Amino acid sequence: MLSTEFARVDLDGIRAKLGEPSQAAVDKILDHLDDNCLRFLAHSPFFCLSTSDAQGNCDCSPRGDYPGFVRALDARTLVVPDRLGNRLVDSFRNMLENPHVGMLCFVPGMSETLRINGTAFITDDPGLLQMLEQDHSVPELAIVVKTEEVYLHCGRALLRGGIWDADMQDLADEVPTSGAIWASMSGLDAEVGDAIDRAVVEGNRVLY
Repeated sequence: MLSTEFARVDLDGIRAKLGEPSQAAVDKILDHLDDNCLRFLAHSPFFCLSTSDAQGNCDCSPRGDYPGFVRALDARTLVVPDRLGNRLVDSFRNMLENPHVGMLCFVPGMSETLRINGTAFITDDPGLLQMLEQDHSVPELAIVVKTEEVYLHCGRALLRGGIWDADMQDLADEVPTSGAIWASMSGLDAEVGDAIDRAVVEGNRVLY
């Protein structure tokens, strides 16, 4: 069995191998959303939200809705509706202990991503929630993010991964279904996994 005890590299060692960033890479980092970033967000239906608690325990949560669901209230303030999920509220618990968050925003078919770092809090402000109504549904809560760092991340990772390539979609057929994974992780029988898969299909029909 391969040992899990590996040599560790500090920042000086990392810089010795990778070098320093170019001035252009540093200069592109803003503390606000410019017009191009606003246009990117207006067409983004999906992002990943990274949070951590006071002890540094991390969580990364997918968030998706209609394109533009991440609303810019001004150049430094974003608001994100909280749509129904698993109710574990991992992100919310973390933000209450540690307001620092990271967002990685995607536009389908675009290899570059928009990275946003800042601080966040949770709100139930009625006027704000009403503004976030979608399909006659008003969210119970929303996340307000104050931006500190905003920049476009190069597309090398998505290009290498071929994430938008049509022929890469076949990989999903090689992975167990969500019901099978759920049942296995919960110690349930395969029949339960089949029932979960059927329920997911029906639930998605209702959603869409």
